Amino acid sequence: MIQESAATRIRNFSVQLSPTPRGARLARLLATEQLRTWGLPLDPARQIIAELATNAATHSRIPGRDFRLTLYVVGDTLRIEVTDTCGDREPRPQVPDLDAESGRGLVLVEALAEKWGVSLGPRPRKTVWAELSVGDV
Repeated sequence: MIQESAATRIRNFSVQLSPTPRGARLARLLATEQLRTWGLPLDPARQIIAELATNAATHSRIPGRDFRLTLYVVGDTLRIEVTDTCGDREPRPQVPDLDAESGRGLVLVEALAEKWGVSLGPRPRKTVWAELSVGDV
């Protein structure tokens, strides 16, 4: 679903995806194309989207329950949201062992985003979000 309001410069894109590696990849590809359509910079947004979608597909996977990717642009701020149905598993950035092959996703999000956080509810949902300045668009 895509919505845009010229008067207030609010843009919205939302898609529901399966919590699988394929769903996470599709989230990144669809979001990249939407950012391109809006004329917004692709990076670091697509890295953040990839990390949040991969986390939803990997750590918050419940059979039969999808995750939702939503992009909002309000003024000069892009807000990326990934909502899943594992509200009991609140994500926290952790520095993994040096030889670990994974576990750096939220550390990257924290480094790339201007702000990020987690919003809970309604049960059993949680939304992990990140915001980036995209300039005057």
